[in-house]
Amino acid sequence: MLNQFSRTELLFGENAVKYLKQCRVAVFGIGGVGGYAVEALARTGIGTLDIIDNDKINLTNLNRQIYALHSTIGQYKTDIAEARIHDICPDIQVNKYQCFYLPETADTFDFSNYDYIIDAIDTITGKIEIIMRANQANIPVISCMGAGNKLDPTAFKIADIYQTKTCPLARTMRHELKKRNIKKLKVVYSEEQPVKMTNNLEKSDIRRSIPASNAFVPSVAGLILASEVIKDLIKLVS
Repeated sequence: MLNQFSRTELLFGENAVKYLKQCRVAVFGIGGVGGYAVEALARTGIGTLDIIDNDKINLTNLNRQIYALHSTIGQYKTDIAEARIHDICPDIQVNKYQCFYLPETADTFDFSNYDYIIDAIDTITGKIEIIMRANQANIPVISCMGAGNKLDPTAFKIADIYQTKTCPLARTMRHELKKRNIKKLKVVYSEEQPVKMTNNLEKSDIRRSIPASNAFVPSVAGLILASEVIKDLIKLVS
């Protein structure tokens, strides 16, 4: 009998689809990158999704984030994401957390409950904490490096953190993880040189620390993250 995952089953097989329904994946950060990762995971049939983000949707999210619409401005991203996930597949269990993931909030989460973890947050301290906790719990994690100030979605690569180049965020992460004796980390990163911003906006409208972005680069990074999670999980039943 046909169902919404029939075409997925043609690629992965019946056992893999059944296994994915039993899996629990946490996505930390559901903005321009993480939102598309959640979308792909939901449409592939992951059984339980934990979504972690404290932001509300604002006007500047409309150019790149899947949950950002004029009708959703001012609402929490986790609320919109939960509704969309259930509209895609009502059977998916959604655990939502309206918080920033930092060392101060890390104890809220038991990483041993997860089958896989996606790090799609921006703060270095939070990223390091996610990776350290995943490593301690022996749970696979994939981390997204910088997707801002980029124009070329074909420049993304999948590699170990210690094999990355060009990306400034990856350089910082290599340094910090080496100090903490983390031997490996799968990452998605871009080899494109950061694009210089035009800076046409008034200083009162935007902080210098906010990167430029677009509709096609963060979304591709998010889809790559999700594809790696799915491929790694179904290897366990192949």
